[in-house]
Amino acid sequence: MKFSVTVGAVGAGRDPRGLAELARAVEDCGWDALFLEDYLVYQGDASEPTYDPWICLAAMAVATSRIRIGTTVTPLPRRHPWKVAAEAVALDHLSDGRIILGVGIGDPGDPFLPAQPPKVLAEMLDEGLDVIDRLWTGQQVSFAGEHYQLDGAQLTARPVQRPRIPIWVGGNLLVPAVRRRILRWDGSCADKGSTDAPQQLLPDDVRGLLAERGDFTVKVSGGDPAAFAAADAAWWGRWIPPLPADETLAIVRQGPPTL
Repeated sequence: MKFSVTVGAVGAGRDPRGLAELARAVEDCGWDALFLEDYLVYQGDASEPTYDPWICLAAMAVATSRIRIGTTVTPLPRRHPWKVAAEAVALDHLSDGRIILGVGIGDPGDPFLPAQPPKVLAEMLDEGLDVIDRLWTGQQVSFAGEHYQLDGAQLTARPVQRPRIPIWVGGNLLVPAVRRRILRWDGSCADKGSTDAPQQLLPDDVRGLLAERGDFTVKVSGGDPAAFAAADAAWWGRWIPPLPADETLAIVRQGPPTL
């Protein structure tokens, strides 16, 4: 099992320079990844200074050499998928193939999310992932979707990683459409339950996903790392809320759990 830290690019010490320093500490202290939540305004609270996570990822990439970096998760309906595709390729080259793209439909409180029902946001997510996957081939792409259209578009720069940059899908594992989406791509960073009624992901949830598809990465957050390792979860993550830089660093310096 590998171990990650997840933070938001929000608050004092979590600007690009501060997150580069944090990423070095994460690497030095034996963790395997540092993931960023993808907000422009942190949970709708404009009083907290929030920094573009993709710029922060670039700073983190050049500050480290071993750990994985990425987003958990990017609300893809908020972005043009071709722009995400190009940015992810650039980060993959900058990091020598260490980027992971986590995606979801976005949080209801995100003021920059399209004002659409969840069903439409899910359609945008699915179409956006198809567009990204095709653009990463380096071939010309024609796409006629409900929400996105391309006519012979091409990004000739390809990812370092093959067959593609890993795509991990978040969302509510209890929703059948979310579960189907998760199993279509490369990994799960899903939660369970709604925002209003969250539930703890259990080792049996991991076993259930892996029973449906074995060649698959499951990342969990919280709970007993040993129990999740026994269920063959590939990643266990520690989320650190917005805290002063010294408090965040103190948590990181504790190092990952010992199994």
